[in-house]
Amino acid sequence: MAKKITISSTKRNSLRTHRQIFTLNDEENKALNRYISKYKVQNKSKLIRETLMFAIIRKMEEDHPTLFD
Repeated sequence: MAKKITISSTKRNSLRTHRQIFTLNDEENKALNRYISKYKVQNKSKLIRETLMFAIIRKMEEDHPTLFD
């Protein structure tokens, strides 16, 4: 049986070392909290990070340069 290879946390490329802080108004915060409770989200920061990065990547793909524009 093959031996499982583990990568120590110091060798990972995806270490999150850059903190980003943003604020929400009361309505935005209520909406976020309603979503979290309705869909039983376990990790709020993961939800925000994945949702934000999905939107950014999708927008970048839409705006990529084309040959015939």
